[in-house]
Amino acid sequence: MPSTDHAENASSPGSGTPPRHEQRQDKGKSLGTETTETNDQDDYYEPGIAPSINESLSAPTATDTDNDSIEPDRWTDDEGYAESTSTRYLSSIASDIRRGVEDNGRLYAAYGMHKTWLPIDDEELDRNDLQHYKFTLLLGSRLFICPVPSDPQKILDLGTGSGIWAMEVADMFPSAEVIGVDLAPTQPNLIPPNLNFEIDDIENDWLWGENKFDFIHARELIMAIRDWPRLFGQAKRALKPGAYIQLGASVPQFSSDDGTLPQDSAYLETAQIYFDMSAKVGVSGMEPLNWTKYLQEEGYEDIVQKMYKIPTNPWPKDERLKKIGALELTHYRDGIMNVFARGYKDILGGDETYFQVLMARARQEIVDRNMHSWVPYYVVYAKKPGTLS
Repeated sequence: MPSTDHAENASSPGSGTPPRHEQRQDKGKSLGTETTETNDQDDYYEPGIAPSINESLSAPTATDTDNDSIEPDRWTDDEGYAESTSTRYLSSIASDIRRGVEDNGRLYAAYGMHKTWLPIDDEELDRNDLQHYKFTLLLGSRLFICPVPSDPQKILDLGTGSGIWAMEVADMFPSAEVIGVDLAPTQPNLIPPNLNFEIDDIENDWLWGENKFDFIHARELIMAIRDWPRLFGQAKRALKPGAYIQLGASVPQFSSDDGTLPQDSAYLETAQIYFDMSAKVGVSGMEPLNWTKYLQEEGYEDIVQKMYKIPTNPWPKDERLKKIGALELTHYRDGIMNVFARGYKDILGGDETYFQVLMARARQEIVDRNMHSWVPYYVVYAKKPGTLS
């Protein structure tokens, strides 16, 4: 049976070395490694430290782990908003390659089996990078939490987006060949020498061969996968025996531990719109809740599920969670719901004026730090049967 854990924080002490690529110096500190406590073999270790958002950020302590609730901070209306949520946390990756189909002023990938609902322009890549920092910070500044060998030879990143995760993993493991795959060539040209980006639809037949990868990673494949069991079957064939796949996804089942999220809020209504859209095009936003079942059915072993709480604005008292909340606020207010405006019109046939009024209400609600709401983020990992040689 898969193990399930509710973990709002992840402890991850470690040290790093200077990054090798100048274009990533503004991304924060470099990566370090540490030995896992769950595997006694020397050839495995728990993941190292990913770049932090700024140098003042300290690693979470052991007391941050496995708390059932988040303590809200005290504040007043005239306190002011101390953290910038629109510029300080955004990090842009320059790229001179942008291709796709323009729709309502946004660029979308032209390649793939199905119509895509997320754009591929600079604005979306900025959102992708912001999300990367939010998720690595949420995991205790780790790029992954599953066991990975200390000297992997081949790593695959599905839906690589801007390529930022793949670049940092390539820096972490300079001896490994890292492949990042996506529908559009939106990644930068200046990359680690052991990293390659490929254009492909991961819902097509995979051509990488069997028993090739020491680790497969996928994160936030929003409205992208219609057949998860088939994807897991292809991943299992591509993994080496004993190697792991790790997936991550937020599911906008907005909640609060103290009843401060009104059930008639516009914020909650926008979540229902997302679920309605995704279900109508066959890519249900609830599918991450079925991952453990699908992995079991495909014959994976050592299946683990963890749920992390993402504060929806900087309401927590804990400084690290406060920063995560600031990132989530920017993501919601300035990013993802602008993207879903296209789907609301094209998928649901909704009234654009109504959606804009709804979003204006939701944006007002989301900045209220008396509303102690959070979004669940699920991380699931599992092992292909066998022993990694």
